[in-house]
Amino acid sequence: MKNINLSDIDFKTSGSWPKELKYAVCIFLILMILLGAWFFMIKDKRDEMLRLESDETALRADFENKQARASNLEPLKQQLVQMELILQQMLRQLPSKNEMPDLIVDVSQQALQSGITNELFQPGPETPREFYAEKPISIRMVGNYHQFGAFMSGVASLPRVVIMTMHDISLKPRGTNNELLEMAGTIKTYRYLDPDEQAAAAPVEGGAP
Repeated sequence: MKNINLSDIDFKTSGSWPKELKYAVCIFLILMILLGAWFFMIKDKRDEMLRLESDETALRADFENKQARASNLEPLKQQLVQMELILQQMLRQLPSKNEMPDLIVDVSQQALQSGITNELFQPGPETPREFYAEKPISIRMVGNYHQFGAFMSGVASLPRVVIMTMHDISLKPRGTNNELLEMAGTIKTYRYLDPDEQAAAAPVEGGAP
């Protein structure tokens, strides 16, 4: 086959081209058609396949994560039941409704036995919560550091578990020699609610907020 110069090719006379040229042009056109088909069809499908593979990987990871969480759900439920039992046991160690008046007297007497002067020791009304009730006590006590330390130690040694939290407490020197301190504010102590009290304190479903 003789060398063919592309500039000498006249498409108007394609019928008179040599067979070799016709074959070459046909192969070229077929290659162009295949390339166009790949670009417009196969490439889009390939991109979609890659996207679907990425989605599959993400979904598989999400499934495995949820499967792992589901397998741990039952042990977590058992732990929750155990924690509720422990909470109920701890609440049972708090004073009961009948023991609360005596406990308040014990706390006041403990302050006096420690050498503290109770200028004010006034219990207020209870506030019921879900499992317990809190009892505020307005106080104004006068004593020194050692007496206040002995008071707190004495309260901690009472037979029943006594939890006291302090609110709006101020501590300032009292007198000219600064040996005495005045502690004033509100302390709160707590007791557990019996089942009937818990039912009465629980909000009624569908009731007014």
